[in-house]
Amino acid sequence: MAEEKQFDLTVIGSGPGGYVASIRAAQLGLKVACIEKAPSLGGTCLRVGCIPSKALLESSAHFMFAGKQLAQHGVVVERPKLDLNRMMKRKQQTVNMLGKGVETLFKKNKVESICGTARILGSGSLEVESADNTSTLVHSKHILIATGSQPVSLPSVPFDGERIVSSAEALSFENVPEHLVVIGGGYIGLELGSVWKRLGSRVTVLEMRPQIFPGMDGETALEAQRILHRQGLEFQFGKKVTSAMSNGDHCQIALEGGDTIECSHILVAVGRKPFLEGLGLDSIGVQLDLEGKVQVSKGFETNIPGIYALGDLVSGPMLAHKAEEEAVAFAETLCGETRSVDYQHIPSVVYTHPELAMVGATEESLKEASTAYRKGVFHFRANGRARASGAVDGWVKMLADEASDQILGVHILGENAGELIHEIVVAMKFKATSQDLARICHAHPTFSETVKESALAVSDRTIHS
Repeated sequence: MAEEKQFDLTVIGSGPGGYVASIRAAQLGLKVACIEKAPSLGGTCLRVGCIPSKALLESSAHFMFAGKQLAQHGVVVERPKLDLNRMMKRKQQTVNMLGKGVETLFKKNKVESICGTARILGSGSLEVESADNTSTLVHSKHILIATGSQPVSLPSVPFDGERIVSSAEALSFENVPEHLVVIGGGYIGLELGSVWKRLGSRVTVLEMRPQIFPGMDGETALEAQRILHRQGLEFQFGKKVTSAMSNGDHCQIALEGGDTIECSHILVAVGRKPFLEGLGLDSIGVQLDLEGKVQVSKGFETNIPGIYALGDLVSGPMLAHKAEEEAVAFAETLCGETRSVDYQHIPSVVYTHPELAMVGATEESLKEASTAYRKGVFHFRANGRARASGAVDGWVKMLADEASDQILGVHILGENAGELIHEIVVAMKFKATSQDLARICHAHPTFSETVKESALAVSDRTIHS
């Protein structure tokens, strides 16, 4: 007979959406369980996504800096040697440490962790099967699905887990690929492409559309492309892959039109999709939208009472911090508080070098909406701190309403862009104008002065350019 347990809220998935919802609901007094099928907590983001990729980006950046830029600072060392095993070990130690941190937070907040695969039986009940084939019947007034997303595959380019891989396997290559072809010019492909280029790979990026980072501000994406090309990444646009195969120690890619590419490894990075397999949603009638995402109300409830979904499973950008915000809003709404998510001011960051960060409208979207605007651009090369650091690539681009001067969108390409963007997020949240930001004293010399100068540039009042 299966063991039975009772909870106020049961969360399926321990990624950023799932573990944050679990903790916040427990803080508000609910009896909470979180079900995770993997042996460690943290979800895709922690195990094979955000955290390990950033660890490798950081390590590979140090390797590149030591080999190519350190001497410019008067620090002369022997040519660095790559210890890939040690680099991968550090990456895994970072993942393990943060996973243990989630465990500690669960214990602190009295969230019960259940390891196993969940299947929803209907409103108020689900079954959890563990690795040893024992099962647990869980009764729960509320069930939250927070299972995240998985890589989109291409039927014509089947994964083999070794030569033709998704982002998960590309984080753990045992050797530096001789020639890595990345299918897809989005942030995942370019971040991982950057890692392996820095470590010695030849990297070719194939993108069907005419630019990298589709959907981002076009001018900024084009400048990022130029910089990445100078770093050695090769780009081919308008290329549709018709098939690919692995022959032991190499791969062959066939392109529309008859061209072929020979390479050692292929990374398929064409997007992600909600992970819904095995949850039993079809059998209980949970409705999906045309994109295959779960349809939910403002309180994140599906069409089945008592069953909820958030994060990558629902409409909106597939971002860990978006899932966390939704998790808090879900838990607080469930417990009777008034809480919503401000979807207009969610920043996005790409962790290439230099970083890209953005919030709000692009020039393309403003033109499409016939919104009159003014633009201010300030280049990092005119910033004192950037010059002193040798980080002169990129700019801050600010878009403001022509009539009211309210900031509509900002796009940063440059050093520490992922940190600089949050000043903009706060300013936009409180409906600041470009001149509001221009009048704020920024410490000198700092990268943040580029933000102030871009605000001045909106009204043609820059001081340092």
